Amino acid sequence: MSVNIAVLPGDGIGPEIVRETLKVLDVLNAHFGLNAECEEGLIGGAGYDGAGDPYPAATQRLVRASDAVLLGAVGGPQWEALDKPLRPEAGLLRIREDLGLFANYRPAKVQKQLLDASTLKPEVIEGVDILVVRELVSGIYFGQPRGIAEVDGERRGFNTMAYRESEIRRIARKAFEAARLRSHRVCSVEKANVLEVSELWRSVVMEVHQAEFTDVELSHMYVDNAAMQLIRNPKQFDVIVTGNLFGDILSDEASMLTGSIGMLPSASIGEKYAMYEPIHGSAPDIAGQDKANPLATILSLAMMLRYSLQREDLAQKLEQAVDQTLDDGVRTVDLAFNGEAAVSCSGMGDAVAERLRALGEG
Repeated sequence: MSVNIAVLPGDGIGPEIVRETLKVLDVLNAHFGLNAECEEGLIGGAGYDGAGDPYPAATQRLVRASDAVLLGAVGGPQWEALDKPLRPEAGLLRIREDLGLFANYRPAKVQKQLLDASTLKPEVIEGVDILVVRELVSGIYFGQPRGIAEVDGERRGFNTMAYRESEIRRIARKAFEAARLRSHRVCSVEKANVLEVSELWRSVVMEVHQAEFTDVELSHMYVDNAAMQLIRNPKQFDVIVTGNLFGDILSDEASMLTGSIGMLPSASIGEKYAMYEPIHGSAPDIAGQDKANPLATILSLAMMLRYSLQREDLAQKLEQAVDQTLDDGVRTVDLAFNGEAAVSCSGMGDAVAERLRALGEG
């Protein structure tokens, strides 16, 4: 049975890192029987240049007909003068809204080969493997009322943090389901000692746990303590589930445990659709130079295999190929911390594809 993948290379280094990921996908088709069919579409600045819209109607039709979406990156200085609705980032926000992508998965896994890249001591971070599940389309970023108004002769800024019970239930389910593929542990992070919205969050997460996921261990932590514990003892965490604001902060903090943003994939998942992309940007300063690190995008493909295509076996094979590549000392320029020779973006893609091919033939 074939699967349909919508491929959106985007802007900057997006086409380069996606090209290397498709090399790997070709190996999965040829040697592991994946049978994935890909069709490319425009998004971001490329969408504006090609169709006058950062999220063209043709791309919308393509992604809605797909089993999963692979995205490169969007943005660049050449589009900054456009009106906000026409900028590349508007296309990214629109596709998330259009596909109902309410759950953002941000893994932070420390590669043993790159321990020296982190600013933390190796004994603190060795073995760290965290997944932050962040609610993506509600909370204080979207709550109403919001604005700046003059009150009693001075300006007053205000935002509303609000969650509906149904929104908490669906993100909690995603976190528990993800934990079942990992170490069966979820830590729910909020601020229930101060915020009523967090009181509701904790209550609903506990209800979902008791009703559906008693095989998963559930703990709770206030967000300020969680921020401290991520630095003090990150190995205590498996899956962290939290709201939009707290998740934005904690996922960025967790990403820095690894020392290299070029290694970190992500997924944005809804009830029907899912989109996979690296967390780094479009890096226009190195675009077209074959210098970019494609591993975050390749690992985003592994997440697609795991969460959308239900091919945990292939996800593990792909991650194994990446590990072997790093074990063999293959480094792009952003990973060459100790004077190692650096390979190009295409060289790294070739190296992962070669090792994955060997796993298939073996």
